[in-house]
Amino acid sequence: MSNKLYQYARHPHEPRNINAVHAQEQQAAGFNANLAVWLTKHVGTMWTAYTFVVLSLIGLLAILGILSPIVALLIAWVSQTFLQLVLLPIIMVGQNVLGRKSELMAEEQFNTTIKTYQDIEQIMAHLCAQDAELLKQTSAILEIEQRLKK
Repeated sequence: MSNKLYQYARHPHEPRNINAVHAQEQQAAGFNANLAVWLTKHVGTMWTAYTFVVLSLIGLLAILGILSPIVALLIAWVSQTFLQLVLLPIIMVGQNVLGRKSELMAEEQFNTTIKTYQDIEQIMAHLCAQDAELLKQTSAILEIEQRLKK
């Protein structure tokens, strides 16, 4: 006869340091992914915004005839072709790589929640087993008490 009221079943999830996992994934990523992340981080700065303002002002001066029409064509090519057709897809790749950290965090939070839920269920089962044992012992004590009073 076993006196054990409760048997703990360990959940297989082991918490991970998501920052370390993401850093390892980025280190393992190839040149293209690292370049995309670098460009994404650097294009999303105020200095890039200032550069685009200067580029647009140069284009404005060229359109007004203050600068050569060739400059207007070059500015149009850089802003409409290079930036839109080349830089934007690279930034999207960088955002996907950087978004992976959010995916890892969401997965880790989900797994931790499931583990916590299972632990709570096991604690509840343990408390129910204790309650049943206490009721059983209380009934036995009351029965003994009733016999002694007779």
